[in-house]
Amino acid sequence: MIRFLTLLLVLTCASAAAADTITIGKVTRHYTVRLPDARPAPLVVVLHGNTQTGADMITRTAWPAVARREGFAVVFPDGLNHSWADLRPNNLRAGRVPPHGTDDVAFIVKLAEKLVADGIADPKRIYVTGISNGGAMTMTLVCKRADLFAAAASVVINLTDQSASLCHPARPVPILMMNGTADPLVPFKGGRGTSRFAVDGFWSVEKTLFFWRVNNGCETADATTTDLAHRDPAERSTVTRIDSKCPAGRDVVLYRVNDGGHRMPGLPDARFPRLANAFLGPQNHDIDGAETIWTFFKKFP
Repeated sequence: MIRFLTLLLVLTCASAAAADTITIGKVTRHYTVRLPDARPAPLVVVLHGNTQTGADMITRTAWPAVARREGFAVVFPDGLNHSWADLRPNNLRAGRVPPHGTDDVAFIVKLAEKLVADGIADPKRIYVTGISNGGAMTMTLVCKRADLFAAAASVVINLTDQSASLCHPARPVPILMMNGTADPLVPFKGGRGTSRFAVDGFWSVEKTLFFWRVNNGCETADATTTDLAHRDPAERSTVTRIDSKCPAGRDVVLYRVNDGGHRMPGLPDARFPRLANAFLGPQNHDIDGAETIWTFFKKFP
């Protein structure tokens, strides 16, 4: 009953969102934005995973409900061919790839600038987050336009040799990572996952975390490790928060989902849970991904 009411709230919030388009070069790009009552407001850019759309993030995450309660704007862009042009070459990706020449950095930057110009978004409080391919695109935006974002969060993704070699952020950006130890597509320890759809070449979570710690001027060892409350005894996965010792305003945090799969914790994210568990691994319900990420974001103007 609780999950049904939560889903109903998400769908109600989603109905208040407006679909729109913006032109990048000669290409029409689509997005959906939920407008806050008071403006300008903080803006969260939410990027879907490969094969998904922004609509999936509206109906399968708590972002609309959190935005309504907290009074921030949230935008759900659509990637071309249900994918994002992150820093990885197309031949080292699983699933769909964007059309040749796609510039998703330009798309997201122009979209954010439009929402600022329209008086919707506070230019000092723009945040970006994404899952899987959307998480890779989140890291790409930090690498290429760190000046635009107050903080970022990636879910179930790691860097690769190719993406790390092209990543030179203009300034440190607070970043949160959320990764499952039983992820069959983006393995926690790096390399190639166990899924037949997986590709090789991912860094481990530890190596990716080290990269962001160095970039943000943090100490490279864990500062504190905290096991969070196990709220759902019906599942085996748990969550551990790992903090870094960083200069003020340069936080790097990892939420390690122990025995978690290629999923964002929180609302049920699949119509057929058993099928999703078989292909993507277990989903954790001890925390909610959107709630956790927003709690991190709102500390950083």
